[in-house]
Amino acid sequence: MPRGMAELTGKTIAVLAAKGVERIELVEPRAAVDAAGATTHLLSVPDGVTDGTVQSVDGDIHPGETFPVHALVGEVSADDYDGLLLPGGAVNPDTLRQDPDALAFVKAFMDAGKPVAAICHAPWTLLEAETLSGRTLTSYPSIRGDLRRGGATVVDEEVCRDGNLVTSRDPDDVPAFSAAAVELFAGG
Repeated sequence: MPRGMAELTGKTIAVLAAKGVERIELVEPRAAVDAAGATTHLLSVPDGVTDGTVQSVDGDIHPGETFPVHALVGEVSADDYDGLLLPGGAVNPDTLRQDPDALAFVKAFMDAGKPVAAICHAPWTLLEAETLSGRTLTSYPSIRGDLRRGGATVVDEEVCRDGNLVTSRDPDDVPAFSAAAVELFAGG
């Protein structure tokens, strides 16, 4: 582990994603969390998985790698995890926000004050779970109006931290987002 990096040994972090997840927003933050010593589990929803894997994309349209799914979100509990990582991509959170189990899982994290890190379009899922009223966050520009209508204050910053929630805007923010997510999960 690099010197000065937060320590996550003994923590298990849920990574919730479905088909259409932006590859870089899944791979790099997850790798940073793993490098800090955590165990990560990729969770998904029935409509987001094909043959036990999630299909990622690059730039929202070009097929990327596939990633094996640990479990469907309806088979686990937020109590099993120390934090939640929500990568973006436009299709991914659109699929997640239509699944009642995914929404209940996300809401349980937010209601319990557990750490949640969301990038790009991922706050759509938080919005659909009705967890953003009174919160300050950032996101991909095209969903900011939705977030405001949901009661959030939206800022245009590389990383925004509001209590247990860390958010970022897009793939360009991944390095800063990854570091902020690790710090958040470490309790910093």
